[in-house]
Amino acid sequence: MGNYYLAIDIGASSGRHILGHLKNGKMELEEIYRFENGLKEKNGHLCWNHDRLFQEILSGIKKCKELGKIPVSLGIDTWGVDFVLLDKEDRLLGDTVGYRDGRTKGMDQKVYEMISEEDLYARTGIQKAIFNTIYQLMAIKTEDPRQMEQAGAMLMTPDYFHFLLTGVKMQEYTNATTGQLVNPETKDWDYELIDMLGYNREMFLPIHTPGTIVGCLKKEIQDLVGFDCQVVLPGTHDTASAVLSVPANDDDFLYISSGTWSLMGIETMEANCSPKSKTANITNEGGYGYRFRYLKNIMGLWMIQNVKKELKDAYSFAQLCDMASECDSFPSRVDVDDDCFLAPKSMIEQVRQYCRNTGQKEPNTPGEIAAVIYNSLGESYARTAEEIETIMGRTYGRIHVVGGGANAEYLNQLTAKYTGKEVHAGPTEATAIGNLTAQMIKAGEFASVEEARSCIYDSFEIKQYEA
Repeated sequence: MGNYYLAIDIGASSGRHILGHLKNGKMELEEIYRFENGLKEKNGHLCWNHDRLFQEILSGIKKCKELGKIPVSLGIDTWGVDFVLLDKEDRLLGDTVGYRDGRTKGMDQKVYEMISEEDLYARTGIQKAIFNTIYQLMAIKTEDPRQMEQAGAMLMTPDYFHFLLTGVKMQEYTNATTGQLVNPETKDWDYELIDMLGYNREMFLPIHTPGTIVGCLKKEIQDLVGFDCQVVLPGTHDTASAVLSVPANDDDFLYISSGTWSLMGIETMEANCSPKSKTANITNEGGYGYRFRYLKNIMGLWMIQNVKKELKDAYSFAQLCDMASECDSFPSRVDVDDDCFLAPKSMIEQVRQYCRNTGQKEPNTPGEIAAVIYNSLGESYARTAEEIETIMGRTYGRIHVVGGGANAEYLNQLTAKYTGKEVHAGPTEATAIGNLTAQMIKAGEFASVEEARSCIYDSFEIKQYEA
């Protein structure tokens, strides 16, 4: 049996520990632990429970010892933009507020008092999202400036968990870029911008790339989990890891990392910070090996996840797809990127209200609601593909769908229908695979990204859908 590597992949609604190893030239995965996640209201804000999450991280690591499968290394990936502030004694400052909280309302205008929206995009290449780190920090500066003054370090969420495991504070590149404070040319913090905004520049730590060794487990963590191993930076932004798992080595494709969010784009070696790119609201997030993820954030399966929950999980995602397919002719559509769908009290009612407000037929049954969401997503994918192709001055022959949404057959069929492109769906465990891949490249299991992607193609089922 070959060496084991542990990917700890934490999403907005759940997390899991997945062991990976190579056997007969193929990557094999084993999920050993899973736990729930979600935002809870605390002191008037929507917050993550980092204490509980870290206990879940430790519980999953312990499983490796119980199974007798000790990993060579481990790495953690999460969603982007969220962070913690630590004081000079490494104590948390304030609550761990999440990106769906409303504290950033109006913070964009405060930022634009110091730098125009156009200049901000030209400097960072990051699309505007009101929850970006840049606006969250402005909310802190506005509401409780002492927090920022007292901060000795800002760590993105996965970097904070790596710190708790190792005692080493290290900022990773791909997640840092999501915050709209990194220069795409220097690949470092834009300190001039940081000073312009009046943020505490001392709290911005040096940025390191995926594949960097953070350190070994702290002694007390070793005693708790029963072994030691290295902690190695993956692409700590989950989409960066997911894109690394796309099983293709040419450049004739768009990808969709399909999960709570749908991230649709291409992989490039240079950022595009042009006015046309800004108008299309396309972002240039960091990827493995200083690649850029030139993509658009689309609301994604967040909407259908909320519908499923509101229906008290009476239907599986597959059943919702089937029910939507039966209501395929239902005519109404919504703008899946409208802020009203970001954190509504009721997603079902919000979809109905949107249709009422826009003079469209109101969906009533679960199948009709799912049909509206899935078809709206498919049309959004088609518009995004056209925008990217127009800006890049070329067309792309196919779309690779990776992540949990690769299992949504009805949505994949709609994606092929609306875009007119062949769709290749899989692997579904894209983020964990990409996390493991970064660790395996560091360990010498793969000589290059190209070799790793060829292995991924050979290791996992890829389904095709014709346009």
